[in-house]
This record gives sequence, structure tokens and C-alpha cells, in this order.
Amino acid sequence: MTGDKPLALTMGDPAGIGPELALAAWCYRTPGVPFVIFAVPSVLAAAAKRAGLTAPIIETDPAGARAAFSNGLPVVPLKNRVEDAPGRPSAANAAATIESIERAVEAARQGHVRAVVTNPIAKATLYQAGFKYPGHTEYLGALAEAWGAPAFPVMMIWSETLAVAPVTIHIPLADVAMALTAELIIKTGRIVDRDLRARFHLTRPRLAVAGLNPHAGEGGAMGREEITIIGPAIETLRDEGIEIVGPLPADTMFHPKARARYDVALTMYHDQGLIPAKTLAFDEGVNVTLGLPFVRTSPDHGTAFDIAGKGVASPASLIAALKLADRLTR
Repeated sequence: MTGDKPLALTMGDPAGIGPELALAAWCYRTPGVPFVIFAVPSVLAAAAKRAGLTAPIIETDPAGARAAFSNGLPVVPLKNRVEDAPGRPSAANAAATIESIERAVEAARQGHVRAVVTNPIAKATLYQAGFKYPGHTEYLGALAEAWGAPAFPVMMIWSETLAVAPVTIHIPLADVAMALTAELIIKTGRIVDRDLRARFHLTRPRLAVAGLNPHAGEGGAMGREEITIIGPAIETLRDEGIEIVGPLPADTMFHPKARARYDVALTMYHDQGLIPAKTLAFDEGVNVTLGLPFVRTSPDHGTAFDIAGKGVASPASLIAALKLADRLTR
């Protein structure tokens, strides 16, 4: 049964808080949510010692992870080496960071794990080593495409308080207006509606779409994207039977009464959605990638190099990501 398989957890940037978060999550041992991490065992052992955590490291493969989980943290060893230097990111660790992601996705493709949960990466460090993708979301989409699975990755930041899905993601703010098209909004809306039905089991998801400009363009006085791009896209989605409203002024979309009227907000750019999402539920927020042939969740925070290795990082968001991946795959 699918529910009997473990979740796959990636290492993230080994100089960040990912290793200690994985150890803390194992110590928490969420009932019924076994996971296996693709990492370097010696790095995890050193992280446990620094953080004062009692977490035996058990080298295994995904098939043996569930049985091992009650006795220690199951680890699939990586082939690439890692510099164990918390707080000091290095391009030398890029190969291992990428290997961890690739092998976790491959385990999902082969059906050995139920879902992929990713620890935070430092994109700037990966770029130094030649990484060609804007971020995790886009890379996961490319990996899915590489093994023949149709993918249109959509980032959604989810919590019980608020869910947001930005239409444009990891691009400069100056490029947003040029990148924004009706087709992109339509594709994003379709994926969000489909996956909220299929994975979150919402019978009729309610989507609210933000405008791009202040006051949603004020009837064209402050920009015409709402009239020429966003509005027509909304009409197309509504004609397809999707329950959707907008374009709405973004500055009045996120107070409690407004949030009660929709299940997810589609925002036009990254910070338009992620600022309210992280403000309202920083520790509980989970990054969910929709539009993939497998479930992927992630903590809604970064590598936190400034506190790495100090044993003070909260595992709350990672635990929330593990719980949500479990929920979506049962």
C-alpha cells in the first residue's frame, strides 16, 4: 500500500540548517510519518553531536527505511562528498545537494517513496557551480519532464491560515509585467483547481486573483494589465467552470474576512503572495509544488546560515511539510 512507504527527505544545503532540522524532526517522530533522508551520514552524525540530539544514524535504502525509522534516522548515503562547515556555504557542496534532490525524485519515480520533502537550498551557491534553474520548483519540473512525465510546476505556499500561488515566481520584479500573460494565468489557475480537487479533496475550490497594479489598476488609471491580461484570463477560467473572482486589489485580499471567501489566492508575483503568507504563518507554512506527477512539499523558509550548527533552528515548518506530504499521499 502507498501509505506504508516512507517519505523522501532531501539534505538541502549541508551548510544550512537542513541536517539539524532532519534530526530534530526524527526526534519528534511524527506518528505514522516515517521518512528517509538522502544525505551524507557523517554530516548528520556531526550535526547531531553539535545540537545535542540523540539520533542514531542508520544507513539503508528506501525499502528498509520504514523498519529502521523506529530505531534511528534512516539515511541513503550520497556518493558526492560534503564539506562539514555549518554557516559557511560552498560551491563544493553543490554536487551533493543536487544529487540528493535527483535521487529523492528518482525514488518517487520508482515508487519507493510516497512523496518528496525538500530541505532548503542556497540558489546563489548552486549558481556558482553552474546550476541553470531559477529555483527548486523549476528544477523539479525539469526532472519530471526528463522521465517523460508532463509537468507544469506551480508554487503554492499553504497553511491553515492562508494559501497563495504566485503566477510568476523567481524572476526580477522589473520583468514581471512582461512575463505576465493570460495563458500563464490560465495554466496556473487550471493546475491549482485540479490539484486542490485531487490532492486536497476540495469539491469546488474557490480561487481569488490579485491585480498587478495598485488598486487593481483603478479601471486603467494605474495600469491596464487587469483589463488586457488578468481579466480575460479570469473569464476563460470561469467559463471552464472554475469558481474564481478578481482581479482584486492585493492590499485588501489578506485580512481575515477576505480570506474566508477563498481557498487560495493567485498573486501576480512572488512577494505579493509570499509576504502575507509568511507574515501570517511563518512556522506553519509549507511550500507545495502543484502540477508535478509526485507530491513535493518543503519548509517555507531558507537555509538560515546565520544560525546553522547552533542547535536553535525550529523544525516546525519541516514537520508541517512532512505532515502535509503524508496527508496528500494517503
